[in-house]
Amino acid sequence: MSCEDFGEFKEALKVLRLIDDKIIYQLNKSIPTDSFAREINAEHKCRELYNELLAGYKTRDQAIKKCITLVSENTKQLRETNDKRPDDFQVMKDLRKEQTKLRLMQSELSVEEIIQQRTVKAFNERCWKYFKPPQ
Repeated sequence: MSCEDFGEFKEALKVLRLIDDKIIYQLNKSIPTDSFAREINAEHKCRELYNELLAGYKTRDQAIKKCITLVSENTKQLRETNDKRPDDFQVMKDLRKEQTKLRLMQSELSVEEIIQQRTVKAFNERCWKYFKPPQ
């Protein structure tokens, strides 16, 4: 995942969030209807889906935090350069751009939290009979 270009960053997150976007489809695929209940192990399917969700959350969390750290370091360096050369318009412009990127990346943590809450709610509504995730 590229942290330099915010557009690439958002696109990579979009790909990583596909499972959350398709959670209802995944749940429909995992949980059998009453007529197929004997043919499919719903507990196993729900556990698998839960583990897949957790892995995705961990990957996205690490990627977002890594990018925030990198952009924070860039912002700090630009701020120091700007303090040394306050009349350099290009440094000031780059600093503002980097600060904006940092705020947008930080807001992705809030977006991530909302997505996770929505997905976990849907998961719990459908899998509660078969699988109870550990706290």
